[in-house]
Amino acid sequence: MRNSMFKALFLLCFGVFSFAQSSFSNPEPTFEVQRKVVVQLYYADIKRVNQTLGMIYNILKEYPAQTLNVVVVTYGPGMRAIKKDYDKQTLLRIQSLMEYDVEFIGCRNTMESMHWKESDFINDVSFVQAGIVELIERQVEGYIAVNPY
Repeated sequence: MRNSMFKALFLLCFGVFSFAQSSFSNPEPTFEVQRKVVVQLYYADIKRVNQTLGMIYNILKEYPAQTLNVVVVTYGPGMRAIKKDYDKQTLLRIQSLMEYDVEFIGCRNTMESMHWKESDFINDVSFVQAGIVELIERQVEGYIAVNPY
């Protein structure tokens, strides 16, 4: 009786543990075969920006370290979210994501049309001429495009 209770408890615990684990498609993400995600950020609304950042945090929590490459391409009004004069709490969240190797890329075309300079933006942002083209090219390179909300 004791042995069968132990087996039942073991199977129950194993089932709960198995259910709690995320299942990944084949090939599973590894250091050599990373998941590559490109997120587009083209809006300045603080609520939407923070929802997008939250979504990125959720993605980071699900994948083992070093098996994920996340790039955020900002263009149009979304460029405001990476400017030094944007909401301070949101900028702290962005900088925190950068510490987890999330890359933020800004659009020079937007900068030129708004008469902004690189010095108007937070540190460690890289820039490309056309954000939308960067988004397209990342998809050609195998990145999964995410357009939240």
